[in-house]
Amino acid sequence: MSDGRGDPGRRRARRITLVNQFYPPDVSPTAHLTASLAEHLAGRGDRVTVLTGGEGYTGLPSGPGALRDGAGVRVVHLWTPALGKGSIAKRLSDYVSFLAGATARLLVLRRQDVVISLTTPPFVVTAAVAHGLLHPRTRVVLWSMDCYPDVIEELGSRTRAGAADDGVRRGVGVLARRIASLRKGGPLSQALRSVNRLLFRRVDHIVALDRSMATLLVEGYGSDDGSHPPATVIPNWERADAFPAGPPPAPWSDYATDPVLAGRFVVLYLGNLGYGHDVRTVVAAVASLAPDEGVAWLFVGGGVRRPELDGRVAAAGAADRLVTRDYVPKEETSGVMAGAGCALIVLADEALGLMSPSKLHSNLAAGLPILYVGPEGSNVDVAIAEFGCGVSLRTDDVDGLVAAVRRLRDDRAWRAELSAAARRAFEQAYCDRATLPLWDAVLDA
Repeated sequence: MSDGRGDPGRRRARRITLVNQFYPPDVSPTAHLTASLAEHLAGRGDRVTVLTGGEGYTGLPSGPGALRDGAGVRVVHLWTPALGKGSIAKRLSDYVSFLAGATARLLVLRRQDVVISLTTPPFVVTAAVAHGLLHPRTRVVLWSMDCYPDVIEELGSRTRAGAADDGVRRGVGVLARRIASLRKGGPLSQALRSVNRLLFRRVDHIVALDRSMATLLVEGYGSDDGSHPPATVIPNWERADAFPAGPPPAPWSDYATDPVLAGRFVVLYLGNLGYGHDVRTVVAAVASLAPDEGVAWLFVGGGVRRPELDGRVAAAGAADRLVTRDYVPKEETSGVMAGAGCALIVLADEALGLMSPSKLHSNLAAGLPILYVGPEGSNVDVAIAEFGCGVSLRTDDVDGLVAAVRRLRDDRAWRAELSAAARRAFEQAYCDRATLPLWDAVLDA
């Protein structure tokens, strides 16, 4: 499939700006997706600028000097206090400062043909719309990774007791806590929804990660007369070159040295474990599989629900089957996946349409069978239904999850079948060679 690169004489070079708080070497999926799209567009001859911040997804500052230079991509680092995610107030400080900086930069930037805004921080599309108001010929594309304020309304209230209170002080802290516990239908919710509806009138195209997200956006924020920006579903992806076909890389060294992992069938959860991820079913399954059944559960990454996972598993007396590790550099993730028997992905029922688990794509690239626990209709559920690359289970189906793990452990032929289907799904639908042409179609229209 052609990705459209190197098409001489196709059109004049366009000026395109992408706006996202994170950029490589930060490990966040949106950082690498932004870089992939920016470098692809630059490869097609467009003049591409990226506006990004310096703080890292993991809370560690990456620093302006560490930003990756993409071929032909101008990366502009905007100042933020880089306070990290230690509290909601600190996170909001980074969000607001980046939003202000991006808006100021786009207001003075020469007219862009296209501004593509992601959704980190929330409502940063405001900066793109501001540029569009000054330059009516500019196309504004909203690349939605999360839906705000919906995701705060559905999931943010869980921050009332926990991380939101850590370090929160009076004044800004009180405001931060109110925003973090946004009540659906309340005054602040109504105000933010009104802002969204105003912004959507100035957005020219929406790119959503799955059909549920697209439906939520166009039905929730379209005009009263039923009109709304056109929406295209483009799933996230991984670079095909980063996951070449052939023998897997050497497994991560911890598989040999960690006594819990060594010699066991490993169920791997790789990435963030946040408010949109329900761990109850997984904890019950961990406890249901006895230590002598030869199964270990490995969680690599971070997220606000990691302490809850640790606590629930310990309370269930199953800590001897669980291994947790912090985020590893992206170049090490192939080795982490190479030693696993299958990949676990979870999604809370109420998060359907609000977020789309991006860990799916690297798991598919590595040829890992997918065990999914969450609602029907998500991007993971759709991938499993379309390609037969795993098992899709509903929340609270502990018996189903335990049975699937046992069969994957024992049935090598079935595991190989799902593994081949996973790799096929990656190559046909979830790698850059499959998805970037979809972006070309949106931007060339």
